[in-house]
Amino acid sequence: MIFRTKNSICLSALLGLCLIMACVKDKNFDTPESDCVSDLKANYTIGDLKALYVDELIEIQEDWVIEGYVVSSDLAGNFFGTLHIQDHLVDPGQGLQLEIDLRDSHLFYEVGSKILIKAKGLYLGMSKGVFKLGGVFSAFGNPAVGRLPAAVVGKHLFNSCDPLGLPQPKKLGVNELDDSMISTLVQFTNMEMLSSELGLTFAVKEEETIRTLTNCEDLELELLNSGYSDFQAHLMPDGNGTITGVLIKDNMDYQLVIRDTSDITFTDIRCEDLVDEFTSTKIFISELADPDNNAGARFVEFYNSDSEPLSLKGWTLRRYTNDNTEISSTLNLSGFIIEGNTTFVISPNASEFESVYGFPPNHGVSINSPADSNGDDNLELVDPFGTVIDIFGVIGEDGSGTNHEFEDGRAIRNGEVSQANPIYTTSEWTIYNDSGEAGTINEPQNAPDNFTPGIR
Repeated sequence: MIFRTKNSICLSALLGLCLIMACVKDKNFDTPESDCVSDLKANYTIGDLKALYVDELIEIQEDWVIEGYVVSSDLAGNFFGTLHIQDHLVDPGQGLQLEIDLRDSHLFYEVGSKILIKAKGLYLGMSKGVFKLGGVFSAFGNPAVGRLPAAVVGKHLFNSCDPLGLPQPKKLGVNELDDSMISTLVQFTNMEMLSSELGLTFAVKEEETIRTLTNCEDLELELLNSGYSDFQAHLMPDGNGTITGVLIKDNMDYQLVIRDTSDITFTDIRCEDLVDEFTSTKIFISELADPDNNAGARFVEFYNSDSEPLSLKGWTLRRYTNDNTEISSTLNLSGFIIEGNTTFVISPNASEFESVYGFPPNHGVSINSPADSNGDDNLELVDPFGTVIDIFGVIGEDGSGTNHEFEDGRAIRNGEVSQANPIYTTSEWTIYNDSGEAGTINEPQNAPDNFTPGIR
């Protein structure tokens, strides 16, 4: 029989602790090595499996083996209890969410690793538009897919012996998403956080939190963040750029989940800070039409005398009816571009215009718009900054009987004019009408023969 004193017991415990610590390289410990399998081959695809689901939970009873590549990671704590796989490293066609009750799953199933799943005994279901594969649990008496217990995970999920790959995210626009992309790695460019959310943290502490991504076209996408993630308290990033993550869905709404903050690269200027509105004196009114024989064939034509195209974002055309000094109607020209050395024709009756002239106008608008003048109105072309770039007529003066009347006729800018003029100058115009007063030509014009829309 061996007797030990209190001091000898303490000494033995201390020596044992030292021996244990000597086997550890650092306080983080080594990543446990997972065995790989080389004799297990896939005989069923993710797409095949998902095609089996028809509105109710399925228990898989066949010896199917499915393969996929891991694209999610719980290293930073933004994923919990799920593992997302896709069918190919590059340009995937399908993805799948695995429900597993395994903490630190990134230690066993790294991003880019190929895994094989023995599906027999697992359950396939759908929740809020997302396919899930895992165990089963009862929710209010109804069976549903639940997390596969940790002790069972290793009996169904196996690492392939293939070398670690690098999943390439699929580059998409926010308006290009569809359900086949759920649980796959995707990437969006020219994205930024909603301005009202700048200064907020990624998530409220211990709460799942939705933030909002947007682009320069004001298309939005939800960013889902965990209140337990390592970056929960970090402020939302300013700037604009690229974001990568796993696509999921919450009923009708697509959501993006990042692995960690390295998935976000916002180093560019935000949309509202971009200068995408321009002015130019090279765009001017080149022809106005009020045909004597067909009011439906009226039009306004612009010309860009520059060799470079110019966006009309923020540009407007104003009409002052008769002698009005207040604007009667305004036409927003945003969304259009005038190519270099090219005309741009606007019609208040696009179908009639095409029927008469044999081609569609560049822009079809409504009657009573600035393009629907009866020849005694005044027009202003205004740039995005509110500056009048070009004008026809004299504001506050009814055109009837003046040098800017084109009633039943036509006003055409003379060929030598190559830039806009914010002061009406009659010598720049040749004007036809039904009166011939004030130096104009008394010669009513008929469509299409007397007009040249689209030609400068």
